[in-house]
Amino acid sequence: MAETLRTHESWRDPRLPVAERVADLLDRMTIEEKAGQLIGYWAESAREGEEVAPLPDDFGEPPPLEEVLQHGLGQLTRVFGTAPVRPADGAARLRELQARVTAANRFGIPAIAHEECLTGFMTWTATVFPCPLAWGASFDPELVEEMAGAVAATMRRAGVHQGLAPVLDVTRDYRWGRTEETIGEDPYLVGVVGTAYVRGLERAGLVATLKHFAGYSASRGGRNMAPVPMGPREFADVILEPFVLALREGGARAVMNSYADVDGVPMAANERLLTGLLREELGFTGIVVADYFAISFLEDMHGVAGSPGEAAALALRAGLDVELPTVRCYGAPLVEQVRRGTVPEEHLDRAVARVLALKCELGLLDDRVEETDAADLDPPELRHLARRLAEESVVLLANDGVLPLRARRLAVAGPLADDARAMMGCYTFPNHMAARYPDLPIGVEVSSLAEALRAELPGVELTATADGDVMVSDDGDIEAAVAAARGADVCVLALGDRAGMFGHGTSGEGCDAETLALPGRQRALAEAVLATGTPTVVVLLTGRPYALGGIADRAAAVVQTFFPGEEGAPAIAGVLSGRVEPSGRLPVSVPRHPGGQPGTYLRPRTGASSRWSAVDPEPLFAFGHGLTWTRFGYEDLRVDPSAPTDGTVEVAVTVRNLGDRPGTEVVQLYLSDPVASVVRPVRQLAGWARVRLAPDATARVTFSVHADRTAFTGTDLRRIVEPGTIEVAVGSSSEDLPLRGEFVLTGAERVLGAGRVLTVPVTVTP
Repeated sequence: MAETLRTHESWRDPRLPVAERVADLLDRMTIEEKAGQLIGYWAESAREGEEVAPLPDDFGEPPPLEEVLQHGLGQLTRVFGTAPVRPADGAARLRELQARVTAANRFGIPAIAHEECLTGFMTWTATVFPCPLAWGASFDPELVEEMAGAVAATMRRAGVHQGLAPVLDVTRDYRWGRTEETIGEDPYLVGVVGTAYVRGLERAGLVATLKHFAGYSASRGGRNMAPVPMGPREFADVILEPFVLALREGGARAVMNSYADVDGVPMAANERLLTGLLREELGFTGIVVADYFAISFLEDMHGVAGSPGEAAALALRAGLDVELPTVRCYGAPLVEQVRRGTVPEEHLDRAVARVLALKCELGLLDDRVEETDAADLDPPELRHLARRLAEESVVLLANDGVLPLRARRLAVAGPLADDARAMMGCYTFPNHMAARYPDLPIGVEVSSLAEALRAELPGVELTATADGDVMVSDDGDIEAAVAAARGADVCVLALGDRAGMFGHGTSGEGCDAETLALPGRQRALAEAVLATGTPTVVVLLTGRPYALGGIADRAAAVVQTFFPGEEGAPAIAGVLSGRVEPSGRLPVSVPRHPGGQPGTYLRPRTGASSRWSAVDPEPLFAFGHGLTWTRFGYEDLRVDPSAPTDGTVEVAVTVRNLGDRPGTEVVQLYLSDPVASVVRPVRQLAGWARVRLAPDATARVTFSVHADRTAFTGTDLRRIVEPGTIEVAVGSSSEDLPLRGEFVLTGAERVLGAGRVLTVPVTVTP
């Protein structure tokens, strides 16, 4: 029987190896059918009203669906995530579209269905989780992985195969509107937490998509889609590292390109990175998908192609396999290029083989119908996960003792005091679609901060004054807040962002900032409230860090959150009341001045404040900072004195809870290379451990640091481990490091390959 299938339709036999099935199917396909596997189709209208993705100026109407389907289809784009649909209706629509796809092509092959999932399944009525910057603030990759697994299981039950997440861009300029989508400003934090998210998706059967490969977050001036003026060393050591980790240890099966050009080469046409690095060096075998319209942008925006066919040729040669979100370049223009011989058919076959291999892994080449179930997309267990992550992501920046709250009369003021949407980022369905559907209900239960505080503090007299104007354009709003503060024992002042798309917000895609000053007149509002003398707790609900110099030092307490999701308000209220222990730490530094760029802690000595420049970039609150209800002490640092350049050093420290309340410390290890062949950061995060301790309890935290973790890109652009002294610092933030030591790497310089050690194992013992 097997021999018969090999001779006739071997590709249908699930008992055969994937490569054999793919080769058999590929041999049977026409050029048009091959090209059909490389395109997506946005079957739902995505171009009426406001944009939900960047759109080329000359896009025009895509071909009719019936015309496209006759040759097969690679992907269906956001059937759930383009317009508000109830779960059952979305599942029915996806089943109907898949039936049309399979019936129209002669092989009966379904499409891969993809959706966004940066803050959960991005569809109406689905759980809204905290944004990625909040994941970073939690410093809890295990919880992030648990969340991702739950999200992926929900999406797979709905018939979705691929999720367009996580974002592994390292924060480089806080003014960038998509800072909220990043996990933080340290590549190791981004890599470890992002890899945990990848594992959660992939283990539940959803294809994870790493984005945006690579350099997107390092654009000039923090402007969306602007050029990236970055050298190859910084690019390798900072930007690429999270992708390497997520591919090697997360098992991601898809990568999405960045829109930006790096040193004049658009990423969609960058053969050195999409093929040379991803495929040949890192061994990636999955698919590379285009960020929406990125292939068209080679012609329309970058000016490196003169036509859709030329853009297709450039992208396909570079190693970009699938055009998303809908067909333009990889349809008839690509077919014409192949038939003319301008594009070698082996380039086409290479991409199609990758797509078919993934479809084979997903069971889409088997003769079966997927069962779907999308009855409830916000069940209690997902809300519980959203609450846990929201609570762990709240960062207490400052506290003079006013927290936990003990007031009898509480004022809750500020533009975000009574705004439920303030809890959600740009890549949540309600805010992503807000401009197109301004009257659409949120779809899930979300409390505002004022509502959550009323529920949290039932015996407190609470007055809320807010009108939702994030720009504070009306003097009356300031006067009302001042009056409320004067009549209260404590004022909670809610400041921050309104997430949106392409200028319809203060944070989000295309919502870049000129400076790091709080939006609109929020600083004037804060100064007026602080001037009343009423103890004021400033609560920040933002997608980026803002300059707080002159505010934080006058406030009684400062609480930083990053779009904490549908359970964010109860989480914040729990911290303010003392019911919840604050355990979040800053994944990005908080600047003192609005123009103190660059502000990330990963800077060399010359990047610090000095007498040679009038600009002071020193942060107000450092990367890794965060307070709790207790205090912690560090003692008994032990560091192995030396190791060879291919060896391992153990760094051990004891942490003690010095207070009378239990608490969670995030023990952080930093390494410094004081003398190197190239300029190195002053210090860089090498590992961390979340440790919960009872009063007066201790724990021994041991880091196993392989010499590979000291590596960097040398003068000849090879990654090396150099012999010499490495300094060690351990503490509670990148600036609060009470214990310091050093070790020596001995022997010859080593050049590292793809198999280098990427992580630092940590053990915690009582």
